[in-house]
Amino acid sequence: MKSVVVIPARMASTRLPGKPLADIHGRPMIAWMVELAQRANAGPVLVAAAEPEVAAAARAAGAEVAMTDPDLPSGSDRVHAALQAFDPGGAYDVAVNLQGDMPTMRAQDVAKALAALRDGADIATLVSPSTDAGERENPNVVKAIRAVDGRCLAFTRAAAPWGDGPIERHVGVYVYRRDALARFVVAAPSPLELREKLEQLRALEMGMIIRADAISDFPKGVDSPPDLEAARAVLAKR
Repeated sequence: MKSVVVIPARMASTRLPGKPLADIHGRPMIAWMVELAQRANAGPVLVAAAEPEVAAAARAAGAEVAMTDPDLPSGSDRVHAALQAFDPGGAYDVAVNLQGDMPTMRAQDVAKALAALRDGADIATLVSPSTDAGERENPNVVKAIRAVDGRCLAFTRAAAPWGDGPIERHVGVYVYRRDALARFVVAAPSPLELREKLEQLRALEMGMIIRADAISDFPKGVDSPPDLEAARAVLAKR
């Protein structure tokens, strides 16, 4: 496998406008994400930027940059567009979709997601266990349901699976085989995807194999001002 890390980033966040440039201890968030990706040693780091100011900050942090249409419907579409611009010849056959708003994620977890792309999987990702009853019931915490071999059977916002035991929270990083990503972005949103508002369900409905490995921590995305403060607190200790 020859992989590249692609970080989609755009300024148009509903709850935290200008998120990629949000200050965290004197550096924009996108710079933290670029450094994280570099430390993962998962290939060159490419930022899929929707605006010139994000591109400038990414280049200053040492990333490659591809400009993408801000109206593309999802991060996966931005990753695909950036990859086509960066590597039209197809030298890289694996793309790590690292979200641009997870600065508390650890580099070793990105590497673990890449290693999960095995045994015929089309896509790999991560999960993190939790016994917190509030998270079980929280629709903003996406739950993954896996078979014993790590294959993902379902993703849902509901409290699942039923019965005693921990839930497995989905960690929003995806590792795509390039041909799987190309098939995914041209497919129409699926019924379950539209109902749950989870694009990974489209891949499952297409018959793709998603495999996930577990990590102990849970790197929460930065979606609001309180999330930003929480990320600042975590990163101040590193």
